[in-house]
Amino acid sequence: MFRVTQELRFCYGHRLLGHPGKCARLHGHNARVFLVLRAASVDAKGMVIDFDVLEQRARRYLDEALDHRMLLQQGDPACAALAGIGETFVALEVPPTAENLAKLIFEQLLRAGLPLAEVRLEEQPGSTASYGSP
Repeated sequence: MFRVTQELRFCYGHRLLGHPGKCARLHGHNARVFLVLRAASVDAKGMVIDFDVLEQRARRYLDEALDHRMLLQQGDPACAALAGIGETFVALEVPPTAENLAKLIFEQLLRAGLPLAEVRLEEQPGSTASYGSP
């Protein structure tokens, strides 16, 4: 089995409702996401995927959906406040944790046709969550 990994970076803000610590407050992260693809064989060029193609396809989703966005859980009172001043945000059905973001990215890029094995999201140095296929 061949595996390739592409690292991409994006920034986002969030907060975790009901969290007992400082993550309950609005704050931001400079995240690194590691996209791990797998394939049983390589193409005629000897690749699982061209890294430039992978970056372009993944970057399109990250830039449009997550980069420099405030990610909040539906029902967060901050949603109404931000909407009231015309500020954009993304309301998620689940808490915007690193685990849930890794799953969201995995599912979106899998739907886009990438042969993903795993997505790892490093929220901050040393704090990484992952989601992938068994």
